[in-house]
Amino acid sequence: SLPAASGLAEMGAHWIHGPSPGNPVFCLASRYGLLGPEAAREENQQVEAGGHPPMPSVTYGSSGKVLSPKAVREARDLFYALLASTRAFQGSKEPPWPSVGQYVRAEIARTVPTMAGGQEDAQRLQLAVLAACLKLECCISGTHSMDLVGLEPFGEYVSLPGLDCTFPGGYSSLTERLLSDLPEGTVLFNKAVRTIQWQGSFREEGDGARVFPIRVECEDGDVFLADHVIITVPLGFLKEHHQEFFQPPLPERKAQAIRNLGFGTNNKIFLEFEQPFWEPEQQLLEVVWEDESPLEEPEADMEASWFKKLIGFVVLQPPEQHGHVLCGFIAGKESEHMETLSDAEVLSAMTHVLRTMTGNPNLPAPRSVLRSRWHSAPYTRGSYSYVAVGSSGDDIDVLAQPLPEDPRDPRPLQLLFAGEATHRTFYSTTHGALLSGWREAERLNQL
Repeated sequence: SLPAASGLAEMGAHWIHGPSPGNPVFCLASRYGLLGPEAAREENQQVEAGGHPPMPSVTYGSSGKVLSPKAVREARDLFYALLASTRAFQGSKEPPWPSVGQYVRAEIARTVPTMAGGQEDAQRLQLAVLAACLKLECCISGTHSMDLVGLEPFGEYVSLPGLDCTFPGGYSSLTERLLSDLPEGTVLFNKAVRTIQWQGSFREEGDGARVFPIRVECEDGDVFLADHVIITVPLGFLKEHHQEFFQPPLPERKAQAIRNLGFGTNNKIFLEFEQPFWEPEQQLLEVVWEDESPLEEPEADMEASWFKKLIGFVVLQPPEQHGHVLCGFIAGKESEHMETLSDAEVLSAMTHVLRTMTGNPNLPAPRSVLRSRWHSAPYTRGSYSYVAVGSSGDDIDVLAQPLPEDPRDPRPLQLLFAGEATHRTFYSTTHGALLSGWREAERLNQL
């Protein structure tokens, strides 16, 4: 056991995706000296991982054996080639399928018979690995199923170069640093907002009082008058509350964009162990359920088999800092179901998965579990956005459009919108969120 471990666990954002000069999170983190020596290395900034970082990994099958790295690599190469081929449909008037999932499955059905030298066992394994690839993609896209992710706009998302890295002191080391540059008391915490009234005339109390177009009322009754408000609440919150949150309600075009865009759940399950059962160099332990295929319907009883949606575990590095900790990822409805279970139930399911995949029925259970619950969290209601079937990148731009929207309107802008779901090419990322905030601040600076 490692008594000196600080036990840092990121409940929210985990990596800097694409740490290179085009990533503002990376640039700030570098400037503030918040990264480890590896992350800053020139060659790490040039790795083109296409959003799928190559980690030293081991893939366990549900038969309790490590799967052939060659078979896993072949299936994965096919999957990433298919994902890359979706870019061809950008701007296409008639994509072959509405969703990424349907397209990928149709291509798999076409391709797999020609794979694995026609051997049935080998093909079954390839299909099982492809099913696991789709689950991983659900985590990356923050969706329940790739069948919900629109095919035509999918290629608009941009991955930056660079080998994904983490903050040794946690992601919050960046926000703390940014906060320390602001005057004391600038940021108020535990101030949930009940409503934003806009297009009004609200008078300050006292002499020489000004009139403001916006009145922000908090749950605790406090009121703030303002000329402008930048709204950065998650899309999940807007989906649930935009009607009563804004008075008057948002224009229909904006409301429609909020409804159209996708917003899903990706959760983490941290497991802490007395001793590692994995090798020191392993960074990723993947799970493949060998009876699964993307060409067959999944088990109907989600509640009995929710844990099969888990893609595997990232090993938190280095153990001197974290102890022996695995971080599992799980997305979608199964992930939302997991949030309703007790710690004991989750721990028991994870122990079952680990014993199944290692083939060791006596593998010691983790000594503790900690997990995120992004769907239950009232102000997020999920993790991040994706461009759903029936929506497009234009919806992201409509969501980002400040109000009032008529350029002939003489009034200054009142409601401005930022957050990951308002960035057309970097949605779902912290760098997209940061850039969108700068964008709106700049818009106000221009007034």
